[in-house]
Amino acid sequence: MTGGVPIPNDSYKLGFIGAGKMAESIARGVVKSGELPASRIQTAHLNPGRRTAFESLGVKVHDHNNQVVEDSDVVIFSVKPQIAQGQVQETQPLNFVLVKSLRLRPNKALQLKPLFSKKQLLVSVVAGVKLKDLQEWAGHSRFIRVLPNTPAAVGEAASVMSLGAAATEEDGKLIAGLFGAIGKLWKADEKLFDAITGLSGSGPAYIYLAIEALADGGVAAGLPRELALGLASQTVLGAASMTTNLGKHPGQLKDDVASPGGTTIAGIHELEKGGFRGILMNAVVAAAKRSRELS
Repeated sequence: MTGGVPIPNDSYKLGFIGAGKMAESIARGVVKSGELPASRIQTAHLNPGRRTAFESLGVKVHDHNNQVVEDSDVVIFSVKPQIAQGQVQETQPLNFVLVKSLRLRPNKALQLKPLFSKKQLLVSVVAGVKLKDLQEWAGHSRFIRVLPNTPAAVGEAASVMSLGAAATEEDGKLIAGLFGAIGKLWKADEKLFDAITGLSGSGPAYIYLAIEALADGGVAAGLPRELALGLASQTVLGAASMTTNLGKHPGQLKDDVASPGGTTIAGIHELEKGGFRGILMNAVVAAAKRSRELS
């Protein structure tokens, strides 16, 4: 299938269906980076707290999702997986959904077009919901699925995207710009998304455990709690930055720190005895397996 009308990079409007923390993180990053002005971003929510969170960024907040869809060139679905189908379908006319669900051939009285037009690009950040289902629910194939993670809240997300049937390479570049504003983005086949969920989706929780354990070790060695936690957090941040920026394999970076007969190699020896690497590998595999079960 071919894509729809190209979306102008300098004037398109962005809408969010779902006004939760992930949508807020994306909107905040996009505005802060200058990728898109707040005046061209909108969402819908009735909760005063969520409305205030977006309005404080300069984002327009409607009362209903249909208002967002009608006035957006790019629509990002950022909702819970269990309500995704309803949220996608409620943005279409009722009798279109009814006719489609009953698999009837509509007569002229019922014949209505979906609300989504070919000129619109739809994006999903909904965990565990596949492109084929999203496209079927929406009656629209110009869809891109993106899997970000929670560090989006501080502009350090690890995101991966996969293009739907009618999404173009230009669509992909546009979305790369948006999600590049909240971290780093890679492109991959959707069949890899369960494994990606096990690594980058669930991975921040593994690192939080590691930071907590390092801090507890510092306390056990005699450090004040606040100092231990600060040192543990900054050590993880610094090590990640070196891995990302220096272009060295992490094994080489480890060897650079571990002097013969020194303190670091003594600590590494204890980690190896405890099966540290195998445990982390098993955690990723277990989370990926669970993602496949859920999706």
